[in-house]
Amino acid sequence: MTDIRTDWTREEIAGLFDLPFTELLFQAASTHRENHPPEQVQLCTLLSIKTGGCPEDCGYCSQSVHADSGVKATKLMDVQAVLQSAAQAKDHGSQRFCMGAAWRNPKDRDMPAIVEIVKGVREMGLETCMTLGMLTPKQADMLAEAGLDYYNHNIDSSPEYYERVISTRGFDERIETLDHVRDAGINVCSGGIVGMGETRQDRVGFVHTLATLEAHPESVPVNALVPVKGTVLGDMLADTPLAKIDDIEFVRTVAVARITMPMSMVRLSAGRESMSEATQALCFLAGANSIFTGDKLLTAPNAGDDSDGALFAKLGLTALKQEEPLRMNERACRVSEPAE
Repeated sequence: MTDIRTDWTREEIAGLFDLPFTELLFQAASTHRENHPPEQVQLCTLLSIKTGGCPEDCGYCSQSVHADSGVKATKLMDVQAVLQSAAQAKDHGSQRFCMGAAWRNPKDRDMPAIVEIVKGVREMGLETCMTLGMLTPKQADMLAEAGLDYYNHNIDSSPEYYERVISTRGFDERIETLDHVRDAGINVCSGGIVGMGETRQDRVGFVHTLATLEAHPESVPVNALVPVKGTVLGDMLADTPLAKIDDIEFVRTVAVARITMPMSMVRLSAGRESMSEATQALCFLAGANSIFTGDKLLTAPNAGDDSDGALFAKLGLTALKQEEPLRMNERACRVSEPAE
């Protein structure tokens, strides 16, 4: 397998972005084949277990109290209702069940129900992932003890562009939560959003931040902005050329993420429902090997199981069944360590 580097420079990553498109795809596809089964894609399902009412002012988010998007705030879902949704996801072929709550951070009173949900989903044989906002070390430890496989906390963009999108939480606070998750022994899922009006240099900074963490995220979701009416970015970018990132530039971002983080799962996330089959095929060629299935991603639309099934049949892709390479590698390293 490819050696994992965490010492990438911004200049090196910018150089990858600047490669001729065919050369960049060749390098990304080669890296992908060295570390992953090229014809297999991980299927994940995302459920909003607590929608709306978030006090953060993320400019892209319809669930923020600062947005006029029409999303109504709800309470945390009943545990059994979540488990029923998880069972349906498993029946549809999902390997990982991801759950999101629109919180700045979970309250201690919420944790017992969250722990029960994690345990229940794991008992079904599904991988578990949660995104609940910022975590304290104690909360991260509770999730780890419950058996949570992944925690999602996106960095969203480059450190420089971040403050133009969010003011209620600093970039360093994002990294701090990732540190708490890693210290607790939970796998990290962290990516971001492109198409928010940022420049290529910001996309370089976004990839650079993830690729130079002490350990690469096991999962790297790459989202294309879904400009929702009533959100700051949705209203600002509506009816402008910036409302949708160029497809080739999006594929370039996926390819650079694959090259710099060779063993991570690179996931096509939000925005996929508006991509052509050709664009999605290029993303898979560039090393994307994970998607969200179903008709909805939290509050945004998604391609849907039937559409995905038809696309997979057309491209000759199948659902991933084995464990992700980075997790297998980490387990092998722990086994080979000498006992003290």
